Amino acid sequence: QVQLVESGGGSVQAGGSLRLSCAASGRTFSLYDMGWFRQAPGKEREFVLTIRWSTGSTAYADSVKGRFTISRDLAKNTVYLQMNSLKPEDTAIYYCAARRSLGVALLNTLGYDSWGQGTQVTVSS
Repeated sequence: QVQLVESGGGSVQAGGSLRLSCAASGRTFSLYDMGWFRQAPGKEREFVLTIRWSTGSTAYADSVKGRFTISRDLAKNTVYLQMNSLKPEDTAIYYCAARRSLGVALLNTLGYDSWGQGTQVTVSS
């Protein structure tokens, strides 16, 4: 079973930056995708971006392209979400998620079956 623990959320003014971390344990992650999703108040959870552990390939939602970056540290089994040029509409609970990547297209946003507890990001105008 995969365990995911997020950290790094907080409050920031518009235009600022935050970095979220997701520490993963419980598996060898070479055949996994690690993604970030977010859920704003009153809205459904949405895909933000993902990284394929084995290759480092990434996929991003259009709303965050050019502002957010995902990366991984193989030695630490940790995935990072660097968020720059934050906007008030980025305010949400951010969740780290994992799925087995075998046979799954990276741009497919479904199939994530392990989730972290979430971390709050608040961007004020």
